[in-house]
Amino acid sequence: MSPLPATGKSRPSRSRRSSRPSGDDRELAILTTAERLLDERPLSEISIDDLARGAGISRPTFYFYFPSKDAVLLTLVERVAAEADSISGIAAIPPGEGGPATHWRHAIDAYFQTFRAHRAVTLAIAQAGATNSEVRALWSTVLGHWIQRTSEAIQFERARGAAPDGVPADELATVLNLMNERALLATYSGEPPAVSEDHVVDVLLQVWLTSIYQTTTPPAFGEEER
Repeated sequence: MSPLPATGKSRPSRSRRSSRPSGDDRELAILTTAERLLDERPLSEISIDDLARGAGISRPTFYFYFPSKDAVLLTLVERVAAEADSISGIAAIPPGEGGPATHWRHAIDAYFQTFRAHRAVTLAIAQAGATNSEVRALWSTVLGHWIQRTSEAIQFERARGAAPDGVPADELATVLNLMNERALLATYSGEPPAVSEDHVVDVLLQVWLTSIYQTTTPPAFGEEER
């Protein structure tokens, strides 16, 4: 499982020899412990004491950083989503290199690879979302962000004449992202019916290209102007 990216400003130590972890280090230790434990058992079976002990802190210290273990999961969700966003490139259409198919493959694969690397967190989101309104609300916001970015990219492609007009871009973007969410979750969980990890990006890409361009070989950037 990939390590979580550290966020926030680092805090200077009082002494170069100090072995006491900073606040950011403690927070990251809690998050890393939570992700490791989620790989072993569901959130409902993980206690605050488990998280504190794994992070090398006391239970009272834990509460200085998080009000609950649900808050830990919410932070994990935000970090994993931000990690996927940082490498997706979906907001940068047209990209610096490659055509539309290359661009969309990169975007889809970015989310596939990131959430697969944090598979335990991904599955915990789905489980917690069934009963936790905060998790549902956060995931709705994350998904809404992806839908908006996808919609803007579709509109760009339509405006340059590469993609035909059709159903509203925001509605098409919604369906495509919801499809990705369900298909990838099934792949990560390994519960049939599911597409194998080796093929899921290829399958999703074909559906995206066909839905947006009505072909799997859309014109390259600038080609439509010739």
